[in-house]
Amino acid sequence: MDSEIKKIENMDGFKDMRIVDNFYQTSSFFPMPTIEISTIDENGFTNIGSYSLCFPYYIAGKEYYAMVLECRNSSNTCKNLLKTGKCALNFLPDDKKYFKETVRLGFPGDTPEEKMKNCSYTLVDGKRARENKDEKYPKIVKEAYQVFECTWVKELDGAENDKVQEEYKGPYHNFNGITSEFGAHFILKIDNILMKEKYYNTIINGVNSGGFPNVPVDYGYRDSKNFWYTKFKRPIAMPIPKNKGVGLDSVKYAAGRIDPEVKFTDEACEMLVKVPRPFLNLVLKGCVSWAKENNVTLITPKEMEIINDKRAKEKNK
Repeated sequence: MDSEIKKIENMDGFKDMRIVDNFYQTSSFFPMPTIEISTIDENGFTNIGSYSLCFPYYIAGKEYYAMVLECRNSSNTCKNLLKTGKCALNFLPDDKKYFKETVRLGFPGDTPEEKMKNCSYTLVDGKRARENKDEKYPKIVKEAYQVFECTWVKELDGAENDKVQEEYKGPYHNFNGITSEFGAHFILKIDNILMKEKYYNTIINGVNSGGFPNVPVDYGYRDSKNFWYTKFKRPIAMPIPKNKGVGLDSVKYAAGRIDPEVKFTDEACEMLVKVPRPFLNLVLKGCVSWAKENNVTLITPKEMEIINDKRAKEKNK
């Protein structure tokens, strides 16, 4: 018995940590993004709140893509989403002055007017506001390296009737809307991803270490005095094992991102698995150019054969 107790206490150097509220901050070290979420009230006033609990939710196989936000149901962000359902997720680069503002905007208690009075960010219209002059949308942060413009999918989990209240006594939803006495979750449909040109070009033309944005990683609120985050360092590339080269999944991934209007079937992608990785984007762009010249929006093996014949003739010339 004594030996069993000693084994449990030892656990190869691990200790059993007590799990408490806000466990991701108080009972663990959990790396998270740092996001400034802009929302609007019913009068169109933009408020910004700082969040880390915002992650991809629907990533494939649905008719839209989505994020999930977890927040206090007493926050201005929650109230605005319940009222208008519109927000923008602003990803700020690693800069001490930005993180200082992130900490200030993340502290609860101030009214939106008090919080935004001395906001140091530059607020501008996003794509939705520029394309829909008659509607009101949250401003986006000009200093961000990328922005997700989103709309709350309130119909999920029967949350469409949730309203702002002083106290939320239930019944509560499982994953969308008001989910507990103190909490809320919001499934946010991604309407647009806006990205600064340098990083846009990096994704479209091929990623290299110099093309990554400086992304801070937040450790969460850990004590009564400080927020903690780690500064960005240059990313390190780890090559894929040689026997794990460009496969069908890799081709499908690249083809799905090459152009919003031209799509590739799985069978067409399979015809590109032997293309060397450095040339894959170039070949896909050539396919897209041919498709647009010929008013094709879906490339199948039939179209791939035509493209390959055209490429072979050009080489012979």
